[in-house]
Amino acid sequence: MTAIKDIAKRFFEACETGKGWDQCQSDCHPDATFSAQSGALGGIETLKDYTEWMKGLLTLLVDGNYELHSFAADDDSKSVTAFATFRGTHTGEGGPVAPTGKSAEAEYVYVMKFDGDKIRHMTKVWNDGITLEQLGWA
Repeated sequence: MTAIKDIAKRFFEACETGKGWDQCQSDCHPDATFSAQSGALGGIETLKDYTEWMKGLLTLLVDGNYELHSFAADDDSKSVTAFATFRGTHTGEGGPVAPTGKSAEAEYVYVMKFDGDKIRHMTKVWNDGITLEQLGWA
């Protein structure tokens, strides 16, 4: 395993289990950026804000979990790609509506771009519309 792959894996696991920026920041540049072509993530432009969004999501989907399908490093482009499925049921208080008891299952991809041994930028590829429909939020 390459060094960036190990770092990306540690970040991925912390982010996807709702640890937030406190635990994720050691693997990222302080001003790491974030992008996604997703309405649910509109306005989130920093990796710090995204990790906190994930932390908050897991207070709504308290059983939220992921299944990792693929994790690959490209040393030439200094990037690591993760492909996974996220699952969760809206039982926690808060969010856009009262708990619906509905579940979602969504595939997504992270592309983590490195500068040295820290993540400089992450892109999330995710069809949020399907997830929001599954949860009864749209």
